[in-house]
Amino acid sequence: MMRCISVSFIPQEIYPVKTYVSEQLHKVIETLKQQQFLPEELSPQFTVERTRDKSHGDLATNLALTLAKPARSNPRQIAEKIVALLPGESAIKRVEIAGPGFINFFLDESWLAQQVKNALADPRMGVVRIQQPQTVVIDYSSPNLAKEMHVGHLRSTIIGDATARTLEFLGHRVIRQNHVGDWGTQFGMLLALMEERRQQGREISMELADLESFYREAKQRFDASPEFAVRARQLVVALQSGDETCLALWREFLAVSLSHCQKLYDRLGVSLGPDAVCGESAYNDDLPRVISDLDKAGLLTEDQGARCVFLEEFKGQDGTPLPMIVQKKDGGYLYATTDLAALRYRQNQLKAERILYFVDVRQSLHFQQLFAVARKAGFLAADTQTEHMGFGTVMGDDGKPFKTRTGGVAKLAELIDEAETRARALVAGKNPQMDTAELDEIGRVVGIASIKYADLSKNRSSDYLFSFDHMISFEGDTGPYMLYAYTRVASIFRKAGLDEKSITGEILLNEEIERELASSLIRFSEILTRVAERGTPHLLCGYLYELAASFSSFYKNCPVLGAESEPLRNSRLQLCQLTARILRQGLSLLGIGTLERM
Repeated sequence: MMRCISVSFIPQEIYPVKTYVSEQLHKVIETLKQQQFLPEELSPQFTVERTRDKSHGDLATNLALTLAKPARSNPRQIAEKIVALLPGESAIKRVEIAGPGFINFFLDESWLAQQVKNALADPRMGVVRIQQPQTVVIDYSSPNLAKEMHVGHLRSTIIGDATARTLEFLGHRVIRQNHVGDWGTQFGMLLALMEERRQQGREISMELADLESFYREAKQRFDASPEFAVRARQLVVALQSGDETCLALWREFLAVSLSHCQKLYDRLGVSLGPDAVCGESAYNDDLPRVISDLDKAGLLTEDQGARCVFLEEFKGQDGTPLPMIVQKKDGGYLYATTDLAALRYRQNQLKAERILYFVDVRQSLHFQQLFAVARKAGFLAADTQTEHMGFGTVMGDDGKPFKTRTGGVAKLAELIDEAETRARALVAGKNPQMDTAELDEIGRVVGIASIKYADLSKNRSSDYLFSFDHMISFEGDTGPYMLYAYTRVASIFRKAGLDEKSITGEILLNEEIERELASSLIRFSEILTRVAERGTPHLLCGYLYELAASFSSFYKNCPVLGAESEPLRNSRLQLCQLTARILRQGLSLLGIGTLERM
């Protein structure tokens, strides 16, 4: 049996009601402490979640249950105390205490309608710019310029980009950093092959048209020819010593390689440009200083000729400390050294307050050590946030990392080509009379949306199965379905010849399904905040899919253009209008373009 208690309250500014409820419950906890009902030192962990079954309200909390033990009281009695202490305003229509002590909150329809109206009048759809923006440096994509980008670079690139877009939309200052692999021993053999080709009078840019083949040939020559290997090692030394001839060859190689990357970024609609490139080579001159400063901080230990940092908090299974090697026995530097230099640069020169790394989850230990060493060395300010946003692997049907049918690493350009071809064929099958140019453009947009949404809709920390058959489908939680959902909403105004700006009037939430759509619409800001905090674009994908599904049910059951009265028609058109705007903006934050018709 449920106990129903009448109470209502409203936030005084536009921000998620879920956040407001949580804040009010924290105030209730403080009051209960003052009343000595709860221990002063108590910091209870409770949740405020949206309910799946709307008969249980819009929001629910388990606070009373978490307080039962420390309060030594019955959860239902605690729930009654909590409800009695809530402020009386007007966002919540009523509160019910259910079961062993859950507290369910029901939103007030008039408040809900006003929030929809406020969002419609706001170019940002109710998403308020953050009051205390941060300078956020985001490290993502970071391909190895010695090879072409492959499917393994996809996740870092698009998850990092969606997070960057979301943080910017919320008002943060975002600095993108593309930490490309443009330095190291592999460039010796590449330069050696470039040198040979030039001596033979061959056109270097043509030779580098297929970077993968060029790299493979250089590696084969390095392994097969002692003379070639010696020359490659000499060129590495010369390059690192600043030899102008080697640097000229190296710059020529980088220019071609980076142009390959930029073409893919442009095709994917990724907001990475040449100005974001800050590769390993950028920190080369600072590496000796990194070693010197680690030594001054008392962190360096020599182990078998190499210089390492050992921290007590990092130990192997046998209990022995794990080293972070920063300089090899031969004096060479490692990724860890460059990463430390990059961290210091981002802190001191870029003035970062938060630094996010979108890198494979298998690098977790490296980043834990990196952040710990940087803090002990004084490379980071005490309040600078550093976070490794690890992601899982793209898997094939065989349960192993995704490869081509021939067993090779799947090139990203080839995946995009196939996605666009498949998407075009799918759209052509549904629209045989469509103009060729329009078909090409729709195939391009749908193909890119398919690849990106399939990846972004999965929790980034999980592996996921790469399947063209699933991702290029108009059914289920897919990119094509989301594009179709948007075009269906947009078509309502186009087919009726209506100007969105001319639709006015009150928002009427007479039907439960209208209320559910409105409740979904006002969650946009809340979702974006969670994406920005956690670097998890799949939460935005999930929200947009739920919104599309909610709209589909609304459209099926609530006549819009054929509504029984003009006020009701205008109300439903406004719900359609806000749905379209949020879908378009949400997909844009994911880096996915929309179409007005398909």
